[in-house]
Amino acid sequence: MNEKILIVDDEKSIVTLLNFNIGKAGFITDVAYDGAEAVKKAEGNDYDLIVLDLMLPEMDGMEVCRYLRNNKIDTPILMLTAKDEEFDKVLGLELGADDYLTKPFSPKEVIARIKAILRRSNKVEKSNFSYIQIGDLTVYPERYEAEMNDKVITFTRKEFELLYYLAKNKGKVISRDQLLSGVWDYDFVGDTRIVDVHVSHLRDKIEPDSKKPVYIKTVRGLGYKMEDPS
Repeated sequence: MNEKILIVDDEKSIVTLLNFNIGKAGFITDVAYDGAEAVKKAEGNDYDLIVLDLMLPEMDGMEVCRYLRNNKIDTPILMLTAKDEEFDKVLGLELGADDYLTKPFSPKEVIARIKAILRRSNKVEKSNFSYIQIGDLTVYPERYEAEMNDKVITFTRKEFELLYYLAKNKGKVISRDQLLSGVWDYDFVGDTRIVDVHVSHLRDKIEPDSKKPVYIKTVRGLGYKMEDPS
């Protein structure tokens, strides 16, 4: 196991706890104690995942997440939040976080979440498909990109994983719960808003008219289905 994890938290006791347990699980670790340091390290290093606290000096976790995604750094992010902190998980995921965990947490739970996120990423990267063609849309799993009429479309990591999941199941009706399980790899306690938000983002990027989708169809009462418009 050679995956490298950046741990970002301003509480030294939390950093020490995470650094020890994540390292013990076989990962290579690095640490940052504020948002500005996290951004600098993320820009200068090739991390496989970032464990990012929400409340940070200099820049908070949301600002860090937004900055990284706006600058095309798609490293998976596990957001940490305290129980009494207000955190809109849909907003966090819209900004590009892959998962969130509420403090206090057990080290085992952190490791499980890290492995789940990396497992999902590896499934896409190790795909047997060099590309998937659906109408004028071409999906490239290894590049985390798609093209529409030879124009490159970029996505957040989770948007692309949802697109890829729908594309490889073209023609099948996939329920929201199936998408939560298949794309996020764990139960979001039935909060299907997360799926709907990401589908809406995909439609904005790939549909000729997002209000009249021809690629990602809603099957009322059941879920979503990806189709070839032709």
